[in-house]
Amino acid sequence: MVLKNIPWGKRTIKPALSDKLFDLAIYFLLGLALAAVLYPLYFMSIASISEPNALYQGRVIFLPKDITYLGYQRIFSNTVIFRSYINSITYTLAGVLVSLVLTIPTAFALSRPELPGRAVILKLMIFTMYFYGGMVPLYIVVRGFRLLNTMWALILPTAIVTYNLIVARSFYISMIPGELFEASVLDGCNYTKFFFYIVLPLSKAIIAVMVLFYATKMWNGFMDALIYLNSENKFPLQLVLRNILLQSQALTLLDDSTAVAEQQKATELIKYGVVVVASLPMLCLYPFIQKHFVSGVMIGAVKG
Repeated sequence: MVLKNIPWGKRTIKPALSDKLFDLAIYFLLGLALAAVLYPLYFMSIASISEPNALYQGRVIFLPKDITYLGYQRIFSNTVIFRSYINSITYTLAGVLVSLVLTIPTAFALSRPELPGRAVILKLMIFTMYFYGGMVPLYIVVRGFRLLNTMWALILPTAIVTYNLIVARSFYISMIPGELFEASVLDGCNYTKFFFYIVLPLSKAIIAVMVLFYATKMWNGFMDALIYLNSENKFPLQLVLRNILLQSQALTLLDDSTAVAEQQKATELIKYGVVVVASLPMLCLYPFIQKHFVSGVMIGAVKG
């Protein structure tokens, strides 16, 4: 390429053909990955308002067919699903709050080099990532603390996830230098004031990451509820959804006078509709913390 007689401020480098082809290939692969992620949720959305016969015949691919809102009418008029939805919101909010209260201060403490025995404590925590006692010992512990059939059985045993703790610790090592604490000590700060007045305001990014990680874990979890809860009025939404999908309990939501064919149609609509309803809270949460989430994950993954 000739740049002769062109002012330096106006000279540009024209991308080579190979670079353009490479960029095109990258965008194509990213487009395929995006479609693979979004299409299942989109299909659930259009299937939840399409006539079940059109689903059986394979006519629902990109657009809904014979639109009906029967499934959503059944969902929002049923007290079992509504109560389980409220339960999931309650468990998620309480679980995220407890996990943040435990994870953030612990991660900050483990990031401080002056903490006695911090290497041993960290190794013991990492040990739990590779060696797990199992379901039966954990059940015995939960039963011993009399937490069975309470929401605390879903929150306390997994309140701290070791991986999240390591990410938060790496964030504090990268973003909170020792010189900052030394400067605060000269101004009369102790560790408590330093944590609450300096560290926490600088922790928005990692707190957003922890909120998303713990909220997703709590909202999508059903195994702990299946093991520890036995009262139907305490079931979370995911457990009710699991019962609908695997045990065909959607039929119990319908009137006895409904014809069998209509029951089967409504069952299909309810299954797809509940999946869509269950996904909405996480989809609504992510856009508000996306900026902090990306920066927090990148910073927290630099050092460990």
